[in-house]
Amino acid sequence: MTKIRIGTRDSQLALWQAEWVKQQLTNLYPQQQFELIPMKTKGDKILDVPLAKIGDKGLFTKELENGLLNRQLDMAIHSLKDMPTLLPGGLLIGACCEREEPRDVFLSKRGIPLEELPPGALVGTSSLRRKAQLKHYRSELGFMDLRGNLQTRWRKLQESEMAGIVLAAAGVKRLGWEERITQVLPEDVMLSAVGQGSIAIEIAEDRPDIQELLRPLKHEITEKAVRAERALMRALEGGCQVPIGALAQVLDGQIVLKGMVASLDGVRLIRAEARGYDPETVGNDVAKQLINLGANSILAEIR
Repeated sequence: MTKIRIGTRDSQLALWQAEWVKQQLTNLYPQQQFELIPMKTKGDKILDVPLAKIGDKGLFTKELENGLLNRQLDMAIHSLKDMPTLLPGGLLIGACCEREEPRDVFLSKRGIPLEELPPGALVGTSSLRRKAQLKHYRSELGFMDLRGNLQTRWRKLQESEMAGIVLAAAGVKRLGWEERITQVLPEDVMLSAVGQGSIAIEIAEDRPDIQELLRPLKHEITEKAVRAERALMRALEGGCQVPIGALAQVLDGQIVLKGMVASLDGVRLIRAEARGYDPETVGNDVAKQLINLGANSILAEIR
């Protein structure tokens, strides 16, 4: 029986996620062998430039996607938030796994929550989405660009003047760092990145065998929520490096989606919300509301 090759980025968090998928599959199919193939992506190699300046199409996914297309890999594991909303021809998402906590968290050097930081305190993040919302919430804070894997970011926090850093809760929890979390940031302060908290497994379209293997890992509620968020992002033609936030939850079968677009200085910030049963309809509905409130002019300035 041939080994099934699982592509992953080589950061500690990415390897944790890929190992988790491998373990689920091994439990399901004990006769089948699975092998992890770690790779470096462009986003892993360029660490001295803010992500927004590199351009974001497939920054953390392209090398893995090439591996799928040229048959070096049978599946590729991604953080869904890193995946462009339009995938390369011939590829599809075979499964979205059950979502971890989708919100962002603040890790404070001295345990001081965000709202109590003194004016001028430095917060570390290189995400335009996070910066814009934090500037809107507390315009008197300062910001420091922060790239690298989670261990690097934590080390930089200890060694620098930063008062704290903002990270995705999912990654922090997956690495077992719960005790480092000062606070989970509420949705009215910080809306998450599209798809944040879900592990996505990408495959080639012409691999029904792999699709069948992944069926037990698909999580229907997560899938509905992230489809709505990705539809919103697609309609606004946004990417990871644009200040767009979204969070969908499925309540009693109904999708409730909140969306946000902000200017880079945080001065203009618009929000919208919709609910319904079809993910794409709900996502497009929130996008239309945001466009009516001026999202296009904000995004045009940024681009």
